[in-house]
Amino acid sequence: MKPLILASGSPRRKELLQQVKLSFEVKVSTIEETFDPMLDPEEIAMNLALQKAEDVARENRESVIIGADTIVVHDGLVLGKPKDVDEATYMLKLLSGNTHYVISGVAIVSGNRHMTFFEKTAVTFWELTDEEIDYYIRSGEPMDKAGSYGIQEVGALFVKEIHGDYFSVVGLPLSRTVRELKSFF
Repeated sequence: MKPLILASGSPRRKELLQQVKLSFEVKVSTIEETFDPMLDPEEIAMNLALQKAEDVARENRESVIIGADTIVVHDGLVLGKPKDVDEATYMLKLLSGNTHYVISGVAIVSGNRHMTFFEKTAVTFWELTDEEIDYYIRSGEPMDKAGSYGIQEVGALFVKEIHGDYFSVVGLPLSRTVRELKSFF
């Protein structure tokens, strides 16, 4: 069986794959995450995932590589990871009391073959107070997460409703990823 590699440094994606008892190693992609803002959000997520997987595949031709990228979209605005505290505050205030979409793009690459797909999940936040936002930002948790929050940690307290794949919001649509992987082995 071909070795499986996760092309991501995300501890959350690693934990998800470990949860389903897959044997894999982690090799972090070194690409600079840039995208064409004219693309649809779904295309952006899949394109970034493919760039990551192809980057790691260059040095690992005999392996199956999983690349993933997660973005948050509110009213057509793509929210990546915040650059600083001010941007994190802005994003959380934007999401407060509203519904946004979390899109996780996945790419699977092996040799000359690749496939991409995405999952899109609607997440509704409670109305957040300035104190809740300040406390959360001081925790440091939002600084490495798209949209400035993580649903699997303290950020879960902000979530009123979710419609779609919870694991996609965490960072990897787990069930679909494993199902799609089967065709590569």
